Amino acid sequence: MRFVTKGIVLRETDIKETDKLLTVLLQTGEKRTVLARRARSKGSRLAASAQLLVFSDMTLFEYRDYFTLDEASTIEQFYGIRSDLEKLALGCYFAELCELFAEGDCAPPWLLSLLLNALFALDKLKKDPNLIKPAFEMKLMSLAGFAPLLDECCVCGKSPPEQPRLSLREGTVRCANCPSGEEGGISMPLCEGSLAALRHIQSCDPKQLYSFRLSEPALRLMGNASEAFVLAQLERGFKTLDYYKLLHTSASYQASPKPQGISPGG
Repeated sequence: MRFVTKGIVLRETDIKETDKLLTVLLQTGEKRTVLARRARSKGSRLAASAQLLVFSDMTLFEYRDYFTLDEASTIEQFYGIRSDLEKLALGCYFAELCELFAEGDCAPPWLLSLLLNALFALDKLKKDPNLIKPAFEMKLMSLAGFAPLLDECCVCGKSPPEQPRLSLREGTVRCANCPSGEEGGISMPLCEGSLAALRHIQSCDPKQLYSFRLSEPALRLMGNASEAFVLAQLERGFKTLDYYKLLHTSASYQASPKPQGISPGG
């Protein structure tokens, strides 16, 4: 049976001499493993669509739960991401997160658009990756049912909490001076601005997800907290995240001002 749909490649694996095995997130809300025959051959009509993070119109052939890519036409290749190693690593991390939440061949209906919007913001809108990453992480976690409770301090009820801290396991916020109810629990510091941004991320329309600004210190606090929250709630790490952080740290070091030499006194 043949059917036409749209999909984005979350993972690609070279097999045999010229074939590829693709993990594709489809607009139908499914994650499918798809064979792209001769996709690595010179002049292959499937070559462009059988690449990581490429969004395409696809004609798939299904036979006994096996899927083969018959025809494909690219819709968006996100060249600005694919030509930047750091952005590509971040996009791969987003793809790995989406692959996790699409487990069982049945993805939530909002997952594809959330990923495409993040890639569009990273590529076309030139948004700061330091903003896109935590916004994507926390919106994904919220939509997937892992939303932290951010309205008030879970201990004293103060809103907003004073010197707020986000509990990674409990998914609550509390004032810095309020005792944690979780034995051995770990929390991450926030500030008024980063907490307000997290509230915006939870409640906003997905189209407005990246329409906010934060100071660099507040953005750094939000980024550290959101990443730690994802890892704690999902109880696992991500190789793509490790690689992105390695590249990001290296790039930040190279961009930082170098200390000036001291001139000898006269």
